[in-house]
Amino acid sequence: MISYSYQLIAPKIITPKLTPLTLSEDSVLIRPRYMAICHADQRYYRGLRSAEILKKKLPMALIHEACGEVVHDPKGVFAPGEQVVMIPNIPGRESDYVAENYQKGSGFRASGIDGFMQEFVLLPHDRVVSAQKAFDPAVLSITEFVSVAVHTVSRFLKKRVTPADTVGLWGDGCLGYVTANVLRLMAPEAKLMIVGLSTDKLNLFSFAHKTYLNTELPADFSVDHAFEITGGGGCEFAMDDIIRYIAPEGTVMLMGVSENKVPVMTRDVLEKGLTLVGSSRSGRQDFLEAVRLMEQPDFAKRLRLIISDVMKITSIRDIEHAFERDAVSPYKTVLDWRL
Repeated sequence: MISYSYQLIAPKIITPKLTPLTLSEDSVLIRPRYMAICHADQRYYRGLRSAEILKKKLPMALIHEACGEVVHDPKGVFAPGEQVVMIPNIPGRESDYVAENYQKGSGFRASGIDGFMQEFVLLPHDRVVSAQKAFDPAVLSITEFVSVAVHTVSRFLKKRVTPADTVGLWGDGCLGYVTANVLRLMAPEAKLMIVGLSTDKLNLFSFAHKTYLNTELPADFSVDHAFEITGGGGCEFAMDDIIRYIAPEGTVMLMGVSENKVPVMTRDVLEKGLTLVGSSRSGRQDFLEAVRLMEQPDFAKRLRLIISDVMKITSIRDIEHAFERDAVSPYKTVLDWRL
């Protein structure tokens, strides 16, 4: 069969491409329904990656956060019309020790491989997760976003060597907010200390033990462990704070993405015996846990607070308008995909 793929061919230029799809017993045919724009999508769309990277990656359909409905499953694992979440990670070389999102040879949709901005998508069964409960589809579209937080918190709970009485999160953006909510459920005993730049954003963290502007940390401030979720130019300042205020043998979870080198005071890292753990993307088990958490109504309601727009998409012009709106929004933009 033939499907349309809506590809970014150059910054801010999207064009449709007819793509052949070959149905097989080992794949599920899915129609994307709702999808969310990520900062990574914006970096490609606005040409904020290097010219070398853009030349290598484009043309490419964007979006790796999406839910949809099953059109056909020859094995009958999923029923026609069943609501599902699509996993963008494509595992590489299988390993008993390395998670699927870190395996050599792995791929990722909307990063050199067409993402979900398509008319139809074919996925292997293990890249599809059922979500049959009465989910708000706009919230369900950010399941991948939630799974990234689940993956990081799961790694933190396995790797920490001291109690998690107090956990500091540097970053008041969407990912910081979701990670704090996931921590609240997966490590309920921990007191959450949120450090951010915006009073308005910090007000969303009403469930946290305390919130602080990064310029107003008290002299006696201290945390047992920390999450760095600022990314960009904020990484350097957040890392300075974290290394200064974290307790000895604390674990630092690194989630923020920076395009530039970030200096780290290694002397203090060594003196405190800190563990720095990088965490990126997620795998099937993280998606399953994310869907389970999202079945809790209170959690789902809190996630809805970071969705600023749900925009109906019926044309390429609508896609362009959505990316422009998202670029000036502090929260998530969801596309109601009708193409």
